[in-house]
Formats: sequence, structure tokens, C-alpha cells
Amino acid sequence: MSPQGQRMVKPKQRHTPVLCDEAIDFLHVQANGCYVDCTLGLGGHSEAIFRRLGPEGRLVGFDRDPEAFELAKTRLERVAEEMGAQAPGLTLIPEDFGSIARHLEPASVDGLLADFGVSSLQLDQAERGFSFQADGPLDMRMDTRSGVTAEQVVNEMDERELANLIYEYGEERRSRTVARAIWRARPITSTGQLARVIASAVPPNKHLHPATRTFQAIRIYVNRELDQIQALLEAAPLLLKPSARIAVISFHSLEDRIAKDSLRDGAHRGIWKLLTKKPVTATEEEERSNPRSRSAKLRAAERTEGKL
Repeated sequence: MSPQGQRMVKPKQRHTPVLCDEAIDFLHVQANGCYVDCTLGLGGHSEAIFRRLGPEGRLVGFDRDPEAFELAKTRLERVAEEMGAQAPGLTLIPEDFGSIARHLEPASVDGLLADFGVSSLQLDQAERGFSFQADGPLDMRMDTRSGVTAEQVVNEMDERELANLIYEYGEERRSRTVARAIWRARPITSTGQLARVIASAVPPNKHLHPATRTFQAIRIYVNRELDQIQALLEAAPLLLKPSARIAVISFHSLEDRIAKDSLRDGAHRGIWKLLTKKPVTATEEEERSNPRSRSAKLRAAERTEGKL
């Protein structure tokens, strides 16, 4: 049973972590190092790191989604059992990665990886409310144990505030039109209903579903995703040792902009040495096998001797 007392749904197919080989290469994993996966998800990136560590190494993982956390925990414990005496240490923390500074000592980390955004597990389960591909309740919380739901945002937020939210986090030019349509259609109780309301207010686009940007905006707001990213990038220079590396994978422009600006600013201040002048993207082969990799952008940097 999951922490919510519901059946834990297994992924439909083996999860393929995005840009895994590239991220691991940038981290330059050393067998005796301490590495952090800030977004365990289904454990794909974590397993790749874990298998490269030795008995003197350590993997620390974070995830605030209780179901994803349990699935990743089971996966990594199975790998540890397989590795036997050669398995590294494993510390898993069921919290958001914005809390990382409370759990790790300064200058104690050799490499840090973060894969931002919503996970395949969350998208594939209609009952989580992240996707409009199948009808489900309006939830969108990564941590289902607490916090405001998407249904509360959609039905209780002031129309002007809702329009500003959709514009800021979804970069939706028709945010006022969408907010007005939502306001008039209240109460809205499902992802399908919300998608239909938005589609009635936004002209069709052959490249993008009319509801995509609004769903993104509400999800980011509900989970405070950009605040979490900012907190992580501010803490990272304190936690990483000199010559340690950070690799971050973003899936939309707001995430990537924060990562790019933070790393570039740190490079100007002598804190980071940039390893990626431009973001690394998926190969054509990966895009064919994993369509969700198409929007992924990887940036990496190395911690210098510079002081904060």
C-alpha cells in the first residue's frame, strides 16, 4: 500500500531517465564520493550513480512524492542487495529538494543531480491530476500529504490573480481570456472539464494543446517549483566540495532560465566553472525512444575554489 492507503501503481513500462548518460558523464562519478539525486522519481538516474559507487561511496536521494519515493527506495534497495558488500551507503529523504541544506554538511558533496519538473509516474496516473490526456481529479500536488490542490486554485482564486498566475508560470499570452473562461465555468472539478473550458477560450494550435500552458502554470504554483529550484541552486555552492559538479535537467523555459542565470552569475563571481556553454539536448535516437526527452535541457558546472 502507498502512504495514502491506495494501491501503488507500477509504471506501464521500464522507466527511461532523460539524458542519463550525459548527466552521469558530467558528474564524473568517483567510487568513494558522496552524490545527491535531488529528484529520485522512479530511480533511474539514482541507480546509474549507485552502480558506479563503491563501499566507501554514498548516495543521498530526495523526493517529496510519497509514491515515487517508495518505488525508488525499493529499486535501490534491490540493487544494494544485488551488489552485496560492494554496495555504497544509501540515504533517502522523503522531502523536497529545497530542504537540502538542512540535511547535508557544507562542502560534503562530490556531485549533485536534479531533474526538474513532473515525473512520468505523475503524468501517467490520471488520479494525480497532472495531465489532461485522461480525465481525473484536479490535484497536481507532488506531495499528496499536504498543500493546496489545483481544484482549490481553479475555483477559489480571484480572477485577476488567476490570470497573473497563468501568465507568469505558463507564459500564456491569453491568460486573461483563460481566467475569465475558468471563472465563468466554476465549479470545475476534473482535468477533462478544465481542459475543455480552456480549449473553448484559446484558438487551436497544431503544435500545442490549448490547455498545456495553463496546466503547467497551475502545477508550478501548486508545488512552488520555481522557489524550490532557486533554493537548491543557492544552496549548491555551499554543499559541494571544490571540483565537485552539478548537473540540472530542465523541461521548460522558466526552469532553464533560472538554472542558466544562476550558474552564469556564479561563474562571473568565480564560484562555478561552466561545463556547458549551451544546454545539452537529447539525441534523435533518444527522442524517438522517449518523446518526453524532446524538451529536456541539461546544464552542468564545476565548483571552483572561489569563496561565496
